[in-house]
Amino acid sequence: MKSNRMKSNRMKFSLLVGTLLSGAMLTFCGSCAAKKTNSNQGKRPNVLWIVADDLGPDLACYGNPNVQTPNLDNFSEKSIRFTNCHTSTAVCSPSRSGMVTGMYPVSINCHQHRTRPEVMLPLPEGVKVITEYFEQAGYFTFNGSCEHPDRPGKQDYNFKTDYKIYDGIDWSERKVGQPFFGQIQIHKPHRGFLRDTARPVHPSQVKLPPYWPDHKLARQDWAFYLETVQLVDNELGKILKRLKEEGLADNTYVFFIGDQGSPMVRHKQFLYDGGTNTPLLVHIPNGKDSAEVRDDLISNIDLSATSLQLAGLNIPTYMQGQNFLGDYMPRTELYTMRDRRDETVDRIRAVRTKKYKYIRNFFSEKPYAQYNAYKCNMYPMLPLMEMLKEQKELTPVQLLFFADSRPPEELYDLESDPFEINNLAMNQDFTLVKNELSQKLNKWIKEYDTATYPEDQAEIDYWTKQMTRMDSIWKTKKNLPLAPTSKQYVNWWKNKFDEIFERSNTPKTH
Repeated sequence: MKSNRMKSNRMKFSLLVGTLLSGAMLTFCGSCAAKKTNSNQGKRPNVLWIVADDLGPDLACYGNPNVQTPNLDNFSEKSIRFTNCHTSTAVCSPSRSGMVTGMYPVSINCHQHRTRPEVMLPLPEGVKVITEYFEQAGYFTFNGSCEHPDRPGKQDYNFKTDYKIYDGIDWSERKVGQPFFGQIQIHKPHRGFLRDTARPVHPSQVKLPPYWPDHKLARQDWAFYLETVQLVDNELGKILKRLKEEGLADNTYVFFIGDQGSPMVRHKQFLYDGGTNTPLLVHIPNGKDSAEVRDDLISNIDLSATSLQLAGLNIPTYMQGQNFLGDYMPRTELYTMRDRRDETVDRIRAVRTKKYKYIRNFFSEKPYAQYNAYKCNMYPMLPLMEMLKEQKELTPVQLLFFADSRPPEELYDLESDPFEINNLAMNQDFTLVKNELSQKLNKWIKEYDTATYPEDQAEIDYWTKQMTRMDSIWKTKKNLPLAPTSKQYVNWWKNKFDEIFERSNTPKTH
């Protein structure tokens, strides 16, 4: 892969933007019958987002040796691979709301996960979903599901609008010669995970970060996730094949991204890199020198501005995302955020440079692992680590996430401490760094964090009631008592995973 040729290539990309032809590109995963189209229809390029649920940078082309992703690897060779792409938040509904508007979720009151439709707020005056700009320019817009081609794809937005956000669910519905902007949603590797029996990942071969226990159940969970990532690769292959067969590949910009990091303890919902870092691959059609690796700091809210620019459309002045192709001023820092997740009330803000990350915990008196019904019932590593804590078998690093409270501030040197486990916030040698980042965050909060605080208690009460009901349903399905011990949970997961991984012989190693 060719890397470190950023300056010269960006100039080439800026010239490409205004000269590419169009076509009509998408469908979902090949379930629909392919219809051959004229690859030279229209004069404007198509833009396609392929969005995977809960996907960290756990691909072979990103250096993971335990996973097989040949389609993504090949696609990466023909694309720009960004290694420092982060979502504005680490859960789907606010992340997707920000991505489709080019705005920070806290700037448009979309920061809570979830919000009842009857209490959702409209977007601030003047702010629009980017599909409206595409439609005004004559584009067909759509949102489709890879797994369910006859249904709309996941939207999961936290704002109210009377505007019909998408024209349809597949590019085949557009008029002849009409360019399109669309999304295809891949509902993987979201839990529950699915096995890739053709390419099994052996639990004994995987590598775990130091903040998780080196335990059979943890290894099984991670191997199961990686096999589901391999199924994402299959789905991408089908989409790209259809683009080529329908003559659309030479006129379509393709973005591949996750809506947040992996669905694991300490990752999803939190602001460590495991929760926000996601792969971003951008394919420039007919780009001779497009194979490039870039470590620019990219936010997923930047996709809107970049996509509009590629289509030759003006980027609204209010938009907080920025175009990252062609000539541009790279970000010097990124901002990420967390608020209520389901019934779990929290508020965390973070600023990240390439070298450092500063995190501010507004509710430092609360534990990181405060109760969340969804994670309690869907994350086997959560009860496992609680059990091991009770048995005094967690390492000091693993105990950090299960402390009764958390520090008001966290500071990490990402170059020497990529797992974010050595908090430097109280280290006097890093006082200047901490103060600088703290001031940057203060300024950002004042300018952009305009969300409504505190949240109406009635909304918190509603979701607490809803998640309590779901908690009961999940436990009943598992034949567990309503107040199971962590050991009872672990035994249930142990039996389930042993059945999954031993059902068809012992998986072979890669």
